[in-house]
Amino acid sequence: MSLLDVAVLSILPISELRGGILLGISQGLDPLLVFLVAVLSNILVVPLMFFFLDNLHKYFRRINFYRKLFDFYIEKNRHKIENKFGAKTEFLILMLFVGIPLPATGAYTGSILAWFFGIDRKVSYISIMLGVVLAGIIMTLFSIGIFSIF
Repeated sequence: MSLLDVAVLSILPISELRGGILLGISQGLDPLLVFLVAVLSNILVVPLMFFFLDNLHKYFRRINFYRKLFDFYIEKNRHKIENKFGAKTEFLILMLFVGIPLPATGAYTGSILAWFFGIDRKVSYISIMLGVVLAGIIMTLFSIGIFSIF
């Protein structure tokens, strides 16, 4: 087990840093190093996701079915959610969504949601990165606590 394994696991969409931190600490690696490697690796996902979404969406917009579906369903629901929560809370909501280490929350999903709702890129990057740090802190403390029992 090495820090490279932690980095790779932290980049993967399903496990993200939750899996990387849990595995690294369970293998006896230094918790601070595991935290740093996992967080930095998971943060690398954010610009890659935005690049992928921007380019993929432009390509799919050329397909009539996709364009109609996106324009009707996605835009309709986007406005409902924005009206319910407001644009002023998007930073905090996105950060907490990414930062609470539950299944289907993390940098990948946070990037998709930020792109979907058209949140300003700078706001999105900062919010998602802070969420990744928060998730890393929670998972590190959880992992240290769990493994100190054994």
